[in-house]
Amino acid sequence: MRNDAMTATEVTTPMPVQEQFTPATATIGFIGLGNMGSGMTKNLQASGFKLVVNDVRKDAAAALISNGARWADTAAEVAATTDVVITMLPTPKHVEAVAAGPGGILEGMPDGGTWVDMSTSVPDVANRVRESVAGRGIRVLDAPVSGMSVGAAKGMLQIFIGGDASDVDRLRPVFEAMGDPERIQHVGSHGAGYAVKLMINQLWFSHLVATAEVLSTGVKAGVDLEVLRQALIASPANSNFVQNDVLSILHHGDYDEGFAIALACKDLGLSVDLARSVGVPVELSSLVEQLYRRAKALYGDRAGEMTPVKLYEDAIGTQLRTAAEGN
Repeated sequence: MRNDAMTATEVTTPMPVQEQFTPATATIGFIGLGNMGSGMTKNLQASGFKLVVNDVRKDAAAALISNGARWADTAAEVAATTDVVITMLPTPKHVEAVAAGPGGILEGMPDGGTWVDMSTSVPDVANRVRESVAGRGIRVLDAPVSGMSVGAAKGMLQIFIGGDASDVDRLRPVFEAMGDPERIQHVGSHGAGYAVKLMINQLWFSHLVATAEVLSTGVKAGVDLEVLRQALIASPANSNFVQNDVLSILHHGDYDEGFAIALACKDLGLSVDLARSVGVPVELSSLVEQLYRRAKALYGDRAGEMTPVKLYEDAIGTQLRTAAEGN
């Protein structure tokens, strides 16, 4: 167990590989305190984990520091003073810079340390990091999440983990502090977590565009919107998006500004790039990406991730709205 009086410059001795990371045995380093990271760190703290944190904005750590977390000026300092480092960053470029750049994680991490990247990223970044530390015994896992900022705040994220099974077992108490224990999945070896998350995003965005097209066409053809949706739900064409997710728009006109369309475009670009890198033609996903980028250009970077529906509403001159149940 780490001494509470440890200074910010003290270097930790890596834990034995077989020991689980628990609040009693481990201090967690966390880099990236944005919409997702703020909720994730709050839940780690609530579970009893001691934290050392870093972000481009120190004020993002104010609440954590007031509850006992320690601030580190660099990623290297985070890595030197903790047992495991977690990153939650906007893009693969940010991930690589924080991990392997000057003052980065690898500069401060002792041999045998552990880095878990929970960003939506690509396998190539973590692969380069692992290659650069070959022989140092550093453990690297990719563990991107699903559930948006609401899931992060509630500690109910779905987590897709790529890496060695023994490392997943060691980190399970950490993951369970941030996610739904029933939806924490070890999906394969290194890189599998990134790939699964990107494919989930790719399919969800495709569901959104397809649903917008179908509902708009049906309404323009004179079918009542809710009658059409219920017919789809009762058919083999049903999906979770038709049954549940689209209701935020139909009932409330909410296009989910909690996740900006600029980030959705980034994720779609990553999934298309991944497909190309493994030689899979993805014409449909490429078209969905183009539609998302057109919506971003029209409605702005901060518009919600479901804003492409507005493209179709504008085309038919009608908002897709039904009365909420119980009204």
